[in-house]
Amino acid sequence: MTNSTLPEIRLPSVEAATSNNVPEDVTGESSASETEYQTTLEVLVDEATNHRRKSSLVDSEALALARSYKNTACFIHTLLEGQHPRLNPKGQPPQQLLHRVVNHLQDDVETQSLMDGHRPDGQEASTHSRLLTKRQLSDMAWGVRELSKHLGGIRMKLHVRRVFILTKARDEALIHNTRELARWLLALERETPYTVYVEEILERNPKFDAAGLVAENPSVEGRLKYWNNEMCLRQPQLFDFVVTLGGDGTVLYASWLFQRIVPPVLSFALGSLGFLTKFDYSRFPETLTHAFHDGITVSLGLRFEGTVMRSRKNEHHQARDLVEELVGEESDDDRTHRPDGSFVIFNDIVVDRGPSPTMSSLELFGDEEHFTSIQADGVCVATPNGSTAYNLAAGGSLCHPENPVILVTAICAHTLSFRPIILPDTMVLRVGVPYDARTSSWASFDGRERLELQPGDYVTISASRYPFANVLPQGQRTEGWVSSIRRTLQWNSRQRQKPFTEWTQDGEKKN
Repeated sequence: MTNSTLPEIRLPSVEAATSNNVPEDVTGESSASETEYQTTLEVLVDEATNHRRKSSLVDSEALALARSYKNTACFIHTLLEGQHPRLNPKGQPPQQLLHRVVNHLQDDVETQSLMDGHRPDGQEASTHSRLLTKRQLSDMAWGVRELSKHLGGIRMKLHVRRVFILTKARDEALIHNTRELARWLLALERETPYTVYVEEILERNPKFDAAGLVAENPSVEGRLKYWNNEMCLRQPQLFDFVVTLGGDGTVLYASWLFQRIVPPVLSFALGSLGFLTKFDYSRFPETLTHAFHDGITVSLGLRFEGTVMRSRKNEHHQARDLVEELVGEESDDDRTHRPDGSFVIFNDIVVDRGPSPTMSSLELFGDEEHFTSIQADGVCVATPNGSTAYNLAAGGSLCHPENPVILVTAICAHTLSFRPIILPDTMVLRVGVPYDARTSSWASFDGRERLELQPGDYVTISASRYPFANVLPQGQRTEGWVSSIRRTLQWNSRQRQKPFTEWTQDGEKKN
């Protein structure tokens, strides 16, 4: 599909946004209203009340809260609703649905409060995907896949005012690139007076020289701001657009920073590989001008939510069995475990032996079934995007990012028959340490957070409600991934077989 044929969708301008319910910046200045924020990515679920898994039996009110999402101010929320036949009975095509959504954007204080994970009474609302029923999780995954297909053929015009720049702040060359990009965005020649956020560690960095930028252009003062991890976690709506400078690890860091709502992420390739970085930095002025003025095409990448579940102490001092507690006769007892932290990841969750010299003993569950017991160095549960990372090194399958699957690969299994397995993304997996294990294990989330799992603890893994919005080059929805594995991994690289040389009857070679 050429650029000229892409349907164009214009979203409301900043001036058209209402002034109600304006979130407060940490600096004290108010940002744009929630109705202007066009990049919230979250998945709605319908009101199915099917059987709840053992991992769901944590908060009796959470499921009711998950059903209370309705008529949100985010156009992608409404699109995800509209993808489902029960929620879009007229079966409107995506272009008409987009126009209908844009024309009816409304700000709902109570709904937005729930979107941000807070209950009206100030208590935290639990909205984790592990709390969803099988029906709800299936509908959620279906909605993301359908919307991602439609968005691949639609160019969306976002009214970008606040640009978030992410780079390796300790890389001298990339600091120079960051300064160059920030200077270009803040220049007076730009039609829009952009506000640029860079990492706070650069505020006093002599290579970045923030004071020099202000001296060159006094209008920069007040428009060059600094972000920290807390802002990304608590106020992701402050940012309209994310630009990364680096490699795939920088993109993963962006996913880690934005654990919930993810603004569109445009990635410039300045790293070693390039599975996730789609754009050439040398052409950043043309790339960003085209993105801001002509619109962008996005792909919604599947992310996983991992929750650590801790075993509660047994007051009766009886022998305990993890399999019985999760899928056996004791599975209806919700007092055996408690949640202890959740993380949204883009690549993989790994449970391994950690510093222990002996192999791990693990139990693997899928929904209400005990799959197998594992004797190995560990197990890697990867997203389709993570198939080229640890999953690849462990001998797992390569998987196109658009496949709706979960990849499970053992790490150095002490058996001849543990083959990698590919499961649907509608399944909730649990990886636990049995009570009779000799040692504890360790859980790693995208290689950043690492927690010890004592015997009896386990990790739930399910598709996240918050996909990752990755900006794509026009017309390259699927070609980029195959070319990247050929370029970086030398996929199927082999010297071509030579043809036979035939002889004629008179003894001469035949060409």
